[in-house]
Amino acid sequence: MPPVLLLLMLSERYAASDRHIKEEKNQVIEMFDHAGIRIIWHLADELMPDVQRRVRGLEPSRGDIDARLGKYWIPMLLNKTTEFEAAVRRVLSDVRLDNDIVVSVFETNIRVLGGLLGGHSMAVMLKEGGQHMQWYQDELLHMAKDLGLRLLPAFNTSSGLPYPRVNLKYGVRGPETRTGTETDTCTACAGTIILEFAALSRFTGDPVFE
Repeated sequence: MPPVLLLLMLSERYAASDRHIKEEKNQVIEMFDHAGIRIIWHLADELMPDVQRRVRGLEPSRGDIDARLGKYWIPMLLNKTTEFEAAVRRVLSDVRLDNDIVVSVFETNIRVLGGLLGGHSMAVMLKEGGQHMQWYQDELLHMAKDLGLRLLPAFNTSSGLPYPRVNLKYGVRGPETRTGTETDTCTACAGTIILEFAALSRFTGDPVFE
């Protein structure tokens, strides 16, 4: 597409009326709710298009793929402040990180650590707004730092690039870690970690992650 035409299209797009933008926003929220992914509870950390969930034990085994995702349930919310607050309370009451489980460093970083940091940011914003989350005392951030410390042993390599797997309870050293012999890490798995780890350092003031 010619650059001039693209600029004209973008100009028209951003010149849309406030009413049109609001209509599109409401349509996105409606589609999100219709898709049935507003919140996913225990043992359903992925979506299957036909049934809107994947529950471990009910669907065929995929080897170690499910285990490496951490066996955590993931709440997904959009424009649902009350539900968000309830989901945060449930995370704090139900989720434990000191599990003897081997997880993907990359997946755990983007899913769990990123989710905790994003949830913390939202909780702080709502609390400052004065209507929700008034009880919140950085609990999600404390969980994020705990998780970050559990992922750090993966970086004990000669190159500084992390191992692909880590045991959340035992790290990567010793026979009890059960991380296997896999040592290769793709560039995306190693490189994107800086986003969450840098944010964790900025939030906590602890430079070790960044």
